Amino acid sequence: MSIASLPVLDLALAENPETAEQFRTQLRDATHDMGFFYLVGHGIPDALQRRLLTVAREFFALPLTEKLAIENLRSPHFRGYTRLGGELTEGKQDWREQIDIGAEQPAATRTATSPDWEILQGPNQWPDALPELREVITEWNDELTGVALRLLREWAVALGQDPHIFDAAFAKDPSILIKVVRYPGRPKDAGTQGVGGHKDAGVLTLLYVEPGKAGLQVEHNGDWIDAPPLEGALVVNIGELLEVATGGYLKATVHRVISPEGAGERISVPFFFNPNYATQVPEFDLPPELAKHATGVTVDANNPIHDSYGANALKSRLRAHPDVAARWWPDIVAVRLY
Repeated sequence: MSIASLPVLDLALAENPETAEQFRTQLRDATHDMGFFYLVGHGIPDALQRRLLTVAREFFALPLTEKLAIENLRSPHFRGYTRLGGELTEGKQDWREQIDIGAEQPAATRTATSPDWEILQGPNQWPDALPELREVITEWNDELTGVALRLLREWAVALGQDPHIFDAAFAKDPSILIKVVRYPGRPKDAGTQGVGGHKDAGVLTLLYVEPGKAGLQVEHNGDWIDAPPLEGALVVNIGELLEVATGGYLKATVHRVISPEGAGERISVPFFFNPNYATQVPEFDLPPELAKHATGVTVDANNPIHDSYGANALKSRLRAHPDVAARWWPDIVAVRLY
C-alpha cells in the first residue's frame, strides 16, 4: 500500500515512562515499514541550526580557489571538498558540491596485512578562510551524537534487546561522517539528479535540510514519496547495517534528491552515525513475533552488503569518488569488487 508522507515521531515521548513504549512502537513500525521518518522533540537548539545553515552558506560562497585548496583529491582518506559534479551515484554524476568531514584521527600505519578500510582513517581538511566551520561542525557533531545514541537504545528495546547492545560497537572511535552539501539549481532540461537513488551504507543517518527546500524523495513500494523539510524536524533513516543487525526486519531504503530548478539552491547536512570501522554490528536474536517478519538481508549482486562498517563504507567511497581512489589507492581498486 502506498503512503503520502513520512511518519512523524516525537523523541520527547521516550523521556516519559508513560509514553516511552508508545514511542518505541512507533519507531519500530516506522522503520520496519518504511525506514524513514521525521524526528521532532530532539532538543537541538534552534540557534545552532541557524548557525549551521549560515556557516554552510559562507563556505560555499568562498572563492573556488579557497575550496579547491581542501579538495578531496588532496586527501587519501576521501575528506574535504568535492567540486560540483565530482561525485557519482550508480555511475552517474550527482549535481552538488560538498565537504566531507569525518572523525578526526591520525592516518593508520598500513602493513601488508592491513584491512583495506584503514585507508578511510585520517585527518580532515578545513578551510583556513572559515575557522567557524570547524567550530560549528564540532558542536553539531556533539549534539547529534547524543540524539543518535538515544535512538539506538530505543531501537534496541523496541526490538526486544538489551538497551545497551550497541554500546560496545560505538564506545571507541565511532566512524562519524558529516557532509555539508549544496544543491544548485539546474535549467529545466539539464537533468534532475541532485544525488541518485541509493541506500546509506552505515547504521543511522540524521539529516538537516534547509527550511522550505524540497527535493528529497524516498522509495516505498515502487513509488517515490516527497519528503520536504518539516519545521523543527530532522529526517532520520536507517542504513544497511541495521538491516544486517535485524536480519532484514528493518530495511535500508532507497532515496534520492531532485535538483532545484532555475536559480534556486538547497543546503542539507547529513550526519552518518556509525561504529568503529573494525566493528561487526551485533546480529539480534529477535522475539518470535518479530523474527517471522524478518525477510533476510537484501541480496543484490550490484550492491553487496558487508557486516563490518569499514568494508561497507569503503564500498561506498570507492564507488562515489573513483578519482580519489585512482589517485591514492590504485592497488586496492585493481583487486576489489566492492
